[in-house]
Amino acid sequence: MKLSDMQLFRGLKEEEIASLLSCLSSLKRNYKKGEVILSEGSITENIGIVLSGMAMISCNDIWGNTSILGNVAPGSVFAEVYACIPGQPMLVTVSAAEDTSVLFMNVGRVLTACTNACPFHTNLARNLLTVCAYKSLQLSQKILHTGSKSIRGRLMSYFSECAKHAGSKSFRIPYNRQQLADYLNVDRSSMCNELSKMRKDGIIEYKKNCILLKN
Repeated sequence: MKLSDMQLFRGLKEEEIASLLSCLSSLKRNYKKGEVILSEGSITENIGIVLSGMAMISCNDIWGNTSILGNVAPGSVFAEVYACIPGQPMLVTVSAAEDTSVLFMNVGRVLTACTNACPFHTNLARNLLTVCAYKSLQLSQKILHTGSKSIRGRLMSYFSECAKHAGSKSFRIPYNRQQLADYLNVDRSSMCNELSKMRKDGIIEYKKNCILLKN
């Protein structure tokens, strides 16, 4: 995936991005599947951009129960809110759902115009604001999906959103069964039973994380 295709760098040319990354003292790091990228309670001044692979955002309560808040696909950004609030400990953990490559940029350098006053630096700050607004929308969608009192209602709300995004009734979700249950805040066994009932009722077909909505 080209950097110029990512939301954060929209409107910038590859050569402008290369110059910008040098100005921002960016750093690229690779993580193995299951490795923690940023842990709960840590403080970061860097914005993370997934270049390849997949990152998962989760949080744990004091009893050790895990809730999946979302995933970070290639081209997406994470930790931008915490990086923009100096000294704010992270309330979530970001980990690699598979082998993942991440580009880090210091948020202070992003928000402060460089001495050269390059126009693409301003463009980057504008794009960052758009990314933050999109993240707020994603959280609103999660609230919508978990609003139903029934497991089936939560599944259908989430699947409906996935189908709209894919432009097809056949789509692939980024979660395994446990992660999907955590994301929807339901019990895994109960959710799997409900999925089986939905398939028996002719509502869906599925194979692993590939879903087909039927009539």
